[in-house]
Amino acid sequence: MGGAESLRHVDPGSAPQKSEVRFARSGGGVQKNLEDAVAEETANHPERPVEVFASDEHRLGLKPVTRRIWAPVGERPTAHGHHRFDWLYVTAFVSPASGETFWYVHDGVSKPFFAALLATFAREAKAGVDRTIVLVLDNAGWHGEAGLSVPDGVRLVFLPPYTPELQPAETLWALVDEPIVNKHVETIKELDAIIGERCAALATDCDIIKSRAGFHWWPKIAKPK
Repeated sequence: MGGAESLRHVDPGSAPQKSEVRFARSGGGVQKNLEDAVAEETANHPERPVEVFASDEHRLGLKPVTRRIWAPVGERPTAHGHHRFDWLYVTAFVSPASGETFWYVHDGVSKPFFAALLATFAREAKAGVDRTIVLVLDNAGWHGEAGLSVPDGVRLVFLPPYTPELQPAETLWALVDEPIVNKHVETIKELDAIIGERCAALATDCDIIKSRAGFHWWPKIAKPK
């Protein structure tokens, strides 16, 4: 998916107005609130499973991604790069309990774009049809509930501020970056192709996703009795 050029800017008034997750500073506090949300949705919709997903965005561009590497003693490793400030964004929706992922590559972020993306995810994940999804988000301005159309079958839950360590989707970006680490990418079109292929491969590898995002305290899938 591509965000329209006119949708690049985020409305400063679109910050979340409330959060269903109280400002707990530990995984235990967030876990309790997620379990409460799952219990409520299970009671409201006993005919279908309830699954907790997490979502986050990652910005990648023509500025090189560098990491340390091994090199022979006395030799200094080099990596080719040309710093330019053109960007793409990757949004991931991940179920840490199952390793299932949905990936979208786009060229900007905004509340209207996120609303369209959320609707696309809900449709592709069959939210409200085959399952209910509790979706965990950070407090980015374009995620805010004010003025945001939330699809049927999706319930938003916001993390406390400044707690990226509680966001399972954050763990996926090192995997996404892997094909371009210490490499020079010439154009945004080339980057788009590389990252799109990488995301498609990750979408088929639930085991590696679970090894990164499968936090031990994350709620299990609540199945109908």
